[in-house]
Amino acid sequence: MHHLDDITLTRRDLLFAGAASAAVAMPAGSAAQVSEDATPITASVKLEVNGVPHTLQIDTRTTLLDALREHLQLIGTKKGCDQGQCGACTVLVNGRRVVSCLSLAVMQEGTKITTIEGLGTPTAMHPLQTAFVKHDGFQCGYCTPGQICSAVGVLDEIKRGVPSHVSGNITAQPLLSSAELRERMSGNICRCGAYPNIINAIGEVAGVRT
Repeated sequence: MHHLDDITLTRRDLLFAGAASAAVAMPAGSAAQVSEDATPITASVKLEVNGVPHTLQIDTRTTLLDALREHLQLIGTKKGCDQGQCGACTVLVNGRRVVSCLSLAVMQEGTKITTIEGLGTPTAMHPLQTAFVKHDGFQCGYCTPGQICSAVGVLDEIKRGVPSHVSGNITAQPLLSSAELRERMSGNICRCGAYPNIINAIGEVAGVRT
């Protein structure tokens, strides 16, 4: 029998021992068992998108973003971070802006969804689309659909009197100011850095000087 003083472990020995014990602790085939049990559950979902009704048979875990892009081929809505942080996937649900990567499609039955394709066409653009072109509010253009949809929602929020973090009085009508627009649009990231031009475009449509 060895005494404690006779046992010497190097750092490498300790690492090997830890790895071996972890391997023993993991039951064989456990990863395969997880994948076998994850059977998709599908459901029939009725969505009204850009005024057009659709019925989809989809996995209940499908996000609104993936339903729009993969099932309805409305690829104007962009997939950016897929974690609700960049705003590239912003759409309008009943007129209010939503990051579609964080919303399940099955949650939106009965709502009216508007994507960038539903706001305007090349020959009949939405005023914000026209303003973004005029003020060069985009460079690569990847975030632009989300920026414009978010801007539509922002102007509606201000019109309805919804305060923001920078509103001086949360019970008064919010001011149409540069500070308000910047705060409300802060959830939409533009990696090209076109923020001043974006605010100028929204300000023109809102009727304020930025």
